Amino acid sequence: MEFSHKSVLLDECIENLAIKPDGVYLDGTLGGAGHACEIVKRLTTGKLIGVDRDPVALHAAGERLAPYLDRVTTVHSNFSELDRILDDLGVEAVDGMLFDLGVSSPQLDDAQRGFSYMADAPLDMRMNREDVLTAYDVVNTWGQEDLRRILYEYGEERYAPQIAANIVKRREIAPIETTLQLVDVIRGAMPPQALREKQHPAKRSFQAIRIAVNDELGAVSKLMKTAFRRLKPGGRLCVITFHSLEDRIVKNEMQQAARGCTCPPEFPVCVCGKKPIIRMITKKPILSSEEELNDNPRARSAKLRVAEKI
Repeated sequence: MEFSHKSVLLDECIENLAIKPDGVYLDGTLGGAGHACEIVKRLTTGKLIGVDRDPVALHAAGERLAPYLDRVTTVHSNFSELDRILDDLGVEAVDGMLFDLGVSSPQLDDAQRGFSYMADAPLDMRMNREDVLTAYDVVNTWGQEDLRRILYEYGEERYAPQIAANIVKRREIAPIETTLQLVDVIRGAMPPQALREKQHPAKRSFQAIRIAVNDELGAVSKLMKTAFRRLKPGGRLCVITFHSLEDRIVKNEMQQAARGCTCPPEFPVCVCGKKPIIRMITKKPILSSEEELNDNPRARSAKLRVAEKI
């Protein structure tokens, strides 16, 4: 299918990146290249490094960025490998980075990718189909307690114990192979009042399994421990999150880097000697406007946080 994607908080990202025409920028979630196109249009002698873990997205982005290929380098990798990506390119530090976390619209809309609870497909959910772990593996081989944990922690699913138990019970009869089979198992574990809620009963569970399959929280944590070190002084980091757990990681890492000192609050003076390495550009996250939400409802949970290297 055609890989097209509405870029969330596009104007806000471009404004906060404070793009210099001769700068080097990294888009770590290239996707449909919506953000990337607006970055590269503002470059003259500068360069854009575009990274994505999904080969389908990378190919589509390459086509969209074709008019600017003299200024663009695309890399098939996970943004968590930021150090290796920049080292391989011989780039010590960049002038700005952008990360638009979470699953993209084309991945959700392509039923055969197995992300959607609205269409039947093999249980997959891999952002990178070269990865080994699939949703089928998680659902059919992980223990009941591990299933309960990810459903509760990653999906904030209050019926996690019942759903995990029902998954284990059902797969003892036969493997759960497709998305709609899994939806049926989830529905069967929930009480009638939960099934009457506006939100689809499988939404939280599918989110949780997807996060586990792609180790999304681990990737974000690894990224945030690397990103500031690979920014030039004055360089900006823009991160869009869609999930409270991702946002918590990003917020905490930014606040710690802006604070510097790690001494206990009761210490009268600092003894650790750690200094702030960034300053927060956004005290509170930037949210989508009503105009954007009317055009793209999937932007509703998006939060943009911005920091600048000191």
